[in-house]
This record gives sequence, C-alpha cells and structure tokens, in this order.
Amino acid sequence: MAERIFFIGLGNMGRGMVRNLVQKGNLSQPVLLYNRSKQRAIDLSVKLGSDKTEVVDTIADGVSKADVIFTCLSNDQVVEETLAEILKQDVQGKLIIDSSTIHPDSSQKNGEAAAAAGADFVAAPVFGAPAMADMGQLVGVLAGPAASVARAKPYFKGVTSRAEIDMSGQPYSKSSLLKIIGNTFILNMVEQLAEGHVLAEKTGLGNDYLDSWIKEMFPAPYAAYSQRMLSGDYYKRDYPAFAVDLARKDAGHALSLAKAAGTRLGNVEVGDKHLADVKAHAGEMGDLAGIYGAVRLEAGLKYENQE
Repeated sequence: MAERIFFIGLGNMGRGMVRNLVQKGNLSQPVLLYNRSKQRAIDLSVKLGSDKTEVVDTIADGVSKADVIFTCLSNDQVVEETLAEILKQDVQGKLIIDSSTIHPDSSQKNGEAAAAAGADFVAAPVFGAPAMADMGQLVGVLAGPAASVARAKPYFKGVTSRAEIDMSGQPYSKSSLLKIIGNTFILNMVEQLAEGHVLAEKTGLGNDYLDSWIKEMFPAPYAAYSQRMLSGDYYKRDYPAFAVDLARKDAGHALSLAKAAGTRLGNVEVGDKHLADVKAHAGEMGDLAGIYGAVRLEAGLKYENQE
C-alpha cells in the first residue's frame, strides 16, 4: 500500500502541490490536510473531493495517521514551531519533507532535530510561481541522506514538479542555500523589468514595444512578469501571488548570507529597498511585482499604472 501523506500549509504553493499529489501521486488513501486557518483546508478538500482528501483538526492527528509529512510554510519561525509540534509525536520511520523557503541554517537545524527523533528528513524547497504549482511544473531541490531523498523523489518529478535537482548525501542546508540564491535572480529580474518599463514610459518609447521585445528575447518568467506589470495585476489582485513580506524575508536571508561570506548583493539591496516601498504603499497585500509601482513612484508617476 502506498504511503499516506499529510500536508501542512495550504498557501499559494501548498494548494497546488496538494492538487497534483492527489491527481498524480498514485495514492491509495486520502491526503490529510492541515492549515492554521481551517477554512482554507475545508475549501480545498471540497474542491478536490472528500474521497481524495481529509481535513484534520490538529497536527498531532495528522502525524499519527501519516507516513509522509509535507510542510510548506511561510517563514523560519513558523516552520520551527510546526516541526516542534510534529516531533512531539512518534515519528520513528516517518518521512518529513520541508518545501518551505527558509535560511540554510534553519533547514540544517530542523533536519538534525527530525533525524534525532528517528524520522527521515528531506529539505526540499521548490522553485516556481503559484501557477506552476497548480500545473505540477515546479522544480524541486532535494537535500539530505540519499535514502531519504530516494523516498521523497516519487512526489516530485512527474507529480508536483517538472524537474528536480538531486542533492542526495548533501547537508540539509544545501538545498535552502540554492533556493535563497536562486530567488535573488527572480528579484533582480523583477527589478530590471520595473526599471525598464518605467524608462520606456518616461522616454516615450512606450511599454508595448518593450513588452514585445521581452516576449521575443526572454519568454516564460520575464514575459509573465512583464504582463503582470502592464495589466495592473501587481495591485489589482485579491491576494498577492508573491507576498511582499515573503519576498523581503528571502531578500533578507540572501543579504545575511552575503554579509557572512564577505561579499555584497548590490542588486538585491536595491530590490529590497523597493520592496520596503511596496510594503509602505500596499501593506500586507503588496506583491513582488509591485516593485514596478515603487519604481514608478520614484520617477514621479502614480504607483498604479491604470486609471
């Protein structure tokens, strides 16, 4: 019988991962669901089917029934607190997979704590936007003991992910290190798109010509973020695709890693400053793509690009 999965954390990424686990994971039992705001778990269960999912009231309840425990949570503190709850239970022989984006030191500490409690642990952050999570097109990065990674891999490529980077035998921290450095590329991309579009508008070139060039030269994420900016999606959404607080958390981790290593990330410093401006303007509803609005404000334009 296939191992039973318990998934903790049903944010933008977690919901998509669960959907693909249910649809492609070749599971024999319903996926157990837990979220701090229970209604989100209930809503997802209704959407996917009560025969495919089961909402649990407590972490302890889910852990007791599961063989494999996924966590996909917002920040280091929440992951640490959740893991502490998990480890209050008997986790001997269970597999814990953390797909959160956290500091490498946190990943290492968490993995060692889980291993000491008798669990297999894999640090497995994922790259990709929420839409990619929905389509099962993430890129997973899996680090930890080789046997643990091998046990986790059936839930990634072909299920939640289109590809995986196998770090078998590497410290738990390595996958989180790659994730944090990788996310600086996303931040830098958004910053450059924002600056380019503002310059195109201010010089009279116009955004449409620049957007056409971006689509031809840099398809996929560049083109997608360009459209999010020009359509006004960066401020019109009911809920941010990449919340400003999460983006600043990632930037902060990158900057601290650079400082500890004796180097600088100048582009990230600029991007983080603009993220702070986004937070000041839009609050918790601010989005990573809102950097466009922040750069517009610096140039004497309105934050919103449409009337």
